[in-house]
Amino acid sequence: MTYRETLHQLVFQKTTARGKALSKLGYFCAPFRPTSGPLRDKVIKVYQGQEDRETLQTLVTAHDAYMSLLGKLGVSAPETDIHLLSYGAILVPVIVQDAIETKFMMRSQMIDADLSRALALMDAAGQVIAKFWNGLSPEDGRVGFHPSIRNFAIIHDKAVFFDSFPPLIHYTHAEMGKILVQFSESRLIRFIGPLAPKKFAGIQDEWYSASETMIGLVGSACRLRPADREVFLEWGRQFAKLEMPNFADDILTGLERPPRLPGYWTGFRKLLGLHGEPNI
Repeated sequence: MTYRETLHQLVFQKTTARGKALSKLGYFCAPFRPTSGPLRDKVIKVYQGQEDRETLQTLVTAHDAYMSLLGKLGVSAPETDIHLLSYGAILVPVIVQDAIETKFMMRSQMIDADLSRALALMDAAGQVIAKFWNGLSPEDGRVGFHPSIRNFAIIHDKAVFFDSFPPLIHYTHAEMGKILVQFSESRLIRFIGPLAPKKFAGIQDEWYSASETMIGLVGSACRLRPADREVFLEWGRQFAKLEMPNFADDILTGLERPPRLPGYWTGFRKLLGLHGEPNI
């Protein structure tokens, strides 16, 4: 059986080799890791199929460009490939990614660590955020980043970023808003999304702001460990001054108090039944 045939079987046929979903948090899909076979060291992410081939080809091109950009900026990521699999009249986007052991997930480490270790974890993630935004140039175009605690693994004190969908490159604000609706795992979102396009498009705003991504990271740490939130706020302020001076003013303003999740996002999470586990 070829690689593609094996992947097609795992995605579309009932097989015990597929295993259980690794996470219920994902807005777009529930990743799984095969329990046996040639892809057992991979995590597989299956997204909503579409009939519009132009949309999907654009998606694949953007994904390849985004992974290339992450590499250019020095952002460490697992080996990640995107495939389009035929299923009747539709094509289904499938991402295959080198698996990362759950013990390395940043969120679980943050919960279990003592304060000194938690700050070291934050510093590892912060360095990646700074590297990304400090390294961008105008020629890169409209590019975003979603470096939440749940999208990082920390392996031997080095942060690894593993969230490549949607690829935050080459899309306008309105186009990305459509992607957020089209590829949502929720039928409800796909139904009501077109009725409130600006509201759904707003989900992406934090991802395209250097200051908001750092503020978001600190906010997540404060919510995970509320007893240590003042320490995390001070860490964020000092990190911004030292590592992200071009964005420090906005970051400092955002860290005057513990950041809160936007109301529309907490509403979406409740609507979709999402829980705070890592989106592996």
